[in-house]
Amino acid sequence: MTSPSTSGSHIFPRHTKAVLPTVARGEGVYLYDSTGKQYFDGSGGAAVSCLGHGDPEVTAAIKAQLDKVAFAHTSFFTSEPAEQLADKLVAHAPAGIDRVYLVSGGSEAMEAALKLARQYFLEIGQPERRRIIARRQSYHGNTLGALATGGNLWRREPFAPLMIETTHISPCYAYRGRQEGESAFDYGQRVANELEAEIERLGPETVMAFVAEPVVGATAGAVPPVAGYFKRIREICDRHGVLLILDEVMCGMGRTGSLFACEQDGVAPDITATAKGLGAGYQPIGAMMCSGLIYDAIAQGSGFFQHGHTYVGHPTAAAASLAVLTKLTDGGLAERSRVMGDKLQAALEAEFGQHPHIGDIRGRGLFRGIEVVEDRETKRPFAPERAVHKALKKATFEAGLCCYPMGGTVDGQNGDHILLAPPFILEDGHIDEIVSKLSIAFGQVL
Repeated sequence: MTSPSTSGSHIFPRHTKAVLPTVARGEGVYLYDSTGKQYFDGSGGAAVSCLGHGDPEVTAAIKAQLDKVAFAHTSFFTSEPAEQLADKLVAHAPAGIDRVYLVSGGSEAMEAALKLARQYFLEIGQPERRRIIARRQSYHGNTLGALATGGNLWRREPFAPLMIETTHISPCYAYRGRQEGESAFDYGQRVANELEAEIERLGPETVMAFVAEPVVGATAGAVPPVAGYFKRIREICDRHGVLLILDEVMCGMGRTGSLFACEQDGVAPDITATAKGLGAGYQPIGAMMCSGLIYDAIAQGSGFFQHGHTYVGHPTAAAASLAVLTKLTDGGLAERSRVMGDKLQAALEAEFGQHPHIGDIRGRGLFRGIEVVEDRETKRPFAPERAVHKALKKATFEAGLCCYPMGGTVDGQNGDHILLAPPFILEDGHIDEIVSKLSIAFGQVL
């Protein structure tokens, strides 16, 4: 049975009731629709476009690879760009990370991480380890395993009957969770210790992995951990033989001001996932990276990671990513994210720090969250039925700013925030543009 398309399009969109403009071109920090309207790309889509649009060096790298070979399947060949990209990632990776499994996006990277964790324990003779612990108000991807791991209530709910069983502890979310009179450090230790309690409740011999975003992205809005939190998490994982999987899909690749977000917390994961900024939007790519210890267990055991997708290690995507990574590292753009992020934070605080409906302005690098509240003193959020985040998305877009508002910030139902993740190439004047366009939207909506 067919139904006529009201819009004349045969695309299955994200939302059937939304009418979207058609993007015509991108240039630097701006996108332009088919009418010529200019939009400042203040969120890089979903924290993807870290280099902005139309970067000539990345484009040239893609074209050069297409002139050689666009694609070869990894069951037959490896490729030069894939090998070089893996070498460069490992050279800059946290201590112990030694192998790179290239995929096409973040959900794929997280799915690969979970499956590798399970296979690792099979290979070393601990098949009873199968349980995953994560945190409430997290997001780890949209495939069923990654979705089950995430603690994003409204995304999980419709598909709950299809998902593996996981358990969730509190996030490290100081604005909401820290008690009166409690130091930031003590708060972090308290919520980290929930992991140990949960491991002991489930039985340490059954727990496979703890999964967390170093800086929480879409679900809670650029929430950074307090000092000491992840060091305690690492200690707990080590004590119980549990793998630490850090999801850097959104917060990694310079977004928070260091190439890997976990660098700033002084910890190294056993497995990590990255994507988004890894390809900067020029090609679809992600990576699951693991320690030499985990790789050796597979290599000296069955020798075969029982996983795979058609486009893993795609040569053209790898060539694009290598050009992006070179700019982030050798080109100094990851460091630029830190410097410009501090300037963005200062500008946001100067303009909105005393705003009656702005509760918290937070984040690291060019990854900033603004939490919107009805009452600043009590931190009371707006009623969910007001859908403040949707109104803000519409108002900012009309003002010519693409940003990433979301609802359910506090508990999956209540709360609103805006996520900002602009390109690392932005200039001081662009920060003024972000602030002024947000000010227009806040004036209309709040």
